Amino acid sequence: MPVSVPHQRNVSAAGQGDTAAMAATPMETPAATDAGTGTGTGTGTTTHTGSGTGAGTDRDRTDLTLLVVEDDPAGSLAVPELLDAAGKAGTRVRIRTARNLTEAERLLTDDVHCVLVDLSLPVPRGSGDEDPLAPLRHILRLAPRHAVLALAPSSDAELAAEAVRVGAQDHLFREELDGRLLSRAIRYAVERKRNDAAKVKLAESRLRAQENARLERGLLPTPLLDGSDLLFAASYRPGRSRALLGGDFYDVVRTPDGTVHAMIGDVCGHGPDEAALGVELRIAWRALTFAGLCGDELLSTLQRVLEHERESEEIFATLCTVDIAPDGRRAGLCLAGHPAPLVAHRGGTARLLPYEDGGPALGLLPRARWPRRQVELGGAWSLLLYTDGLIEGRTAGPGSPRLGQDGMVEMINRQLAGGLHGEALLEAAMAEARALNGGELTDDVALLALERDRTRG
Repeated sequence: MPVSVPHQRNVSAAGQGDTAAMAATPMETPAATDAGTGTGTGTGTTTHTGSGTGAGTDRDRTDLTLLVVEDDPAGSLAVPELLDAAGKAGTRVRIRTARNLTEAERLLTDDVHCVLVDLSLPVPRGSGDEDPLAPLRHILRLAPRHAVLALAPSSDAELAAEAVRVGAQDHLFREELDGRLLSRAIRYAVERKRNDAAKVKLAESRLRAQENARLERGLLPTPLLDGSDLLFAASYRPGRSRALLGGDFYDVVRTPDGTVHAMIGDVCGHGPDEAALGVELRIAWRALTFAGLCGDELLSTLQRVLEHERESEEIFATLCTVDIAPDGRRAGLCLAGHPAPLVAHRGGTARLLPYEDGGPALGLLPRARWPRRQVELGGAWSLLLYTDGLIEGRTAGPGSPRLGQDGMVEMINRQLAGGLHGEALLEAAMAEARALNGGELTDDVALLALERDRTRG
């Protein structure tokens, strides 16, 4: 049945709007009218208190939209009159009214800030639910991101309190309701819902960050050097902001025959996909090494893993592998498009190991070969493996020449002359490279040091 709906009324922030001039003959409209547009399927009124038009925005927190769900919204609650009084305090509110839950669902759009639910609403027929809070629970399911107020008679104080416990931001008693109280309750409910949502997002973000950090830490290698007299140190800095893992990867293991195998590599790029591929290659390298593969056979198998796991044919990875003999005096070196490591002997300077016999990066040539070169290490020595993120840093800030391998050798020799070794050497190298670069290095950087500090026969 058509219901008489008052014309839109404007009341100034001071409450001095010309209400006589704005009075108009009531309009006949179908049930459930959207307050702002005059279209819809239920009884609806729009009351703007204060100046201006439009629904609420984050810039103007006194501009709000309220959806009233009451079985007789034109009756005892008299929301427009209450909000006329609220308008004198400067609050601007747009009202939508719905008689039942079906109409409320139609009118509950994203621009609604708050829902006022009458707890006297009848439970839907055939629902089989005798819970007096069933209508409220239904609204809470429909509007998980909206503030919700519960309206009840003062005789149902216990029910009103229970409404807050199940999810409403606040409750109001019908007999005590006035414009100022309703205005304050709406603002409070909206702000409380915003704060609750912000807390939930912050908690979720923290949990996600903690989970990601635990996952990434678990993906970093744990060296297996039991029984070896070699000293090990590593330093790792991903190029991605707030990440623990990048496209660089490394590992060190000792096989049952006493040989120590070390590896360092770099997947082109430094995003999460490259990080995942780097982990796969590292794990595959460890498994293949324990299976007895070495040199060209191992790298050829890793290339097949890369070709199968990469997302596009443009993805490649550089790799450096070193296998140190059980006596610690000799090592086999394989390079797949990777810069050669440094070796320094006790009391001497660091130098690059030979790199002329290296092969291409993994994933570039389908039938490539990677020769293994034998190098003499001697008695006491330090071996430094690194990725190109270190040598691609600048020497004097942005726009200056890159550090390069020669600059890196000079930098390492200065630090060796200062008596630095192991982890202290790696941290000093990383810090100086950042200082020369004029800020954080943009690419992933991995450094790995192996040291033999005594002479054996």
